[in-house]
Amino acid sequence: MSIEVPSKLYIDKLLKDCRSSSMGVVRLASAVKTTALHAMADRIAADHATVLAANARDVDAVGKSFESADAKSRMKAAVARVRLTADYLKEIIDRLHVIADLPDPVGRVTSRQERPDGLQVSRVRVPIGVIGVISERDPLVMAESIALCLKSGNLCVFRGAVEWKWTFQALDAQLREAATASGIPGGSWALIDREEKEVAIELMRSGKGGLDAIIVRGGAGLRKTVAEQAKVPILCDDGGLTHLYVDESTDLPMAQNLVINSKIQLVGASNALDTLLVQQVIGRQFLPPLINRLLDQFKVEVRACPKTVALMGQMAMTGHTAIVPATDPDWHTPFAGPVLAIKMVEDLSEALEHIRAHGPCLTAAVATSRYESAIRFTREVDAGAVLVNASTRLHAGDSFGMGTDVGLSTGKLHAKGPIGLDQLTCEKYVVFGMGQLRLPHPVPDTYFDAIMLKRP
Repeated sequence: MSIEVPSKLYIDKLLKDCRSSSMGVVRLASAVKTTALHAMADRIAADHATVLAANARDVDAVGKSFESADAKSRMKAAVARVRLTADYLKEIIDRLHVIADLPDPVGRVTSRQERPDGLQVSRVRVPIGVIGVISERDPLVMAESIALCLKSGNLCVFRGAVEWKWTFQALDAQLREAATASGIPGGSWALIDREEKEVAIELMRSGKGGLDAIIVRGGAGLRKTVAEQAKVPILCDDGGLTHLYVDESTDLPMAQNLVINSKIQLVGASNALDTLLVQQVIGRQFLPPLINRLLDQFKVEVRACPKTVALMGQMAMTGHTAIVPATDPDWHTPFAGPVLAIKMVEDLSEALEHIRAHGPCLTAAVATSRYESAIRFTREVDAGAVLVNASTRLHAGDSFGMGTDVGLSTGKLHAKGPIGLDQLTCEKYVVFGMGQLRLPHPVPDTYFDAIMLKRP
């Protein structure tokens, strides 16, 4: 009977090996990485069946975990979440090809200057190092994380949700096989497949010398745990609220489309709309038809301020689910589901104050045709991304021309917004000289040449 290695020893050994392997990833030529990523995509495309068979094991395990009859509806939802299709695998394949074709940021010179003393001072993009990714999300996140870290010269340590255990292992095997055949060293990423929560906690607690940064892909509970436990910088965590403000000076049909797309296009996304702010002078014209559509057509639960509740109370609501009064926590909650908080505000100033008071703000958008309002909104809102007359769902790497990303950030010390290839690197100075010294030199000028000549 084998004895399982304790979680801390397991993570310490894993990260020590990763640290040793990371320099091999740094040294990889751009052409090798590109070829390998295309081969990794092609390998999955050539054998859907193996991954789907592994996924069937995960689906079966999830189904068996719901034993009571009264959990039938929850079981169906959980099984639907875990089950993958050939079309879904095609999305993974396409994403790998996209990442392969992105420009390699490693070694890119971002600035260069010649100093008066002749020093050539450059800033060069370099990998961050060993990056831990802790995810509750689907296998696409695993594939993207590994591919983006590899392309940017980082070593990815991936810990995924246990619901996809066998799917992760099947994908990992295929990706490794193709990468190794393309010249990628073994150990260029690590998949943690132990299920204990203690393993994830130990990964979060690993300090400098283990991980260099950590990425969180999951719900509020996971983000809170990582924030409390992590000993290295959190590169991004998809955390924060998404706001949309509708100004009195706007095209109302456009604004309605922005609200519906921002909320409905993918209700569980981190950049899906949480709070809608509407200037009250257009509330009577704008809100009733919009709220009726949200309730009836899209089955969204609407939690509203007293003014909005009073307004809707005057409308004929036969056949509709009534809106409910918002409580204070609703203005602070990233819902990640079919719930929307709506508030009427007097003007742009009150909207800005509301956003400032209910942060952090991940995504903020304004619907307006007034240039001054748009500029003030973009200047004063502190968010990962601020959009004017565009859906909040466009806050993403592919929409911004970055190809793809490993998540969205509200951080102030590294990068806001989508974390793509460039954001998975940092910059260091590289300086070329010809014997320049910092003056005053400790050796008197009259003796300098003679002293230098006496060196053995």
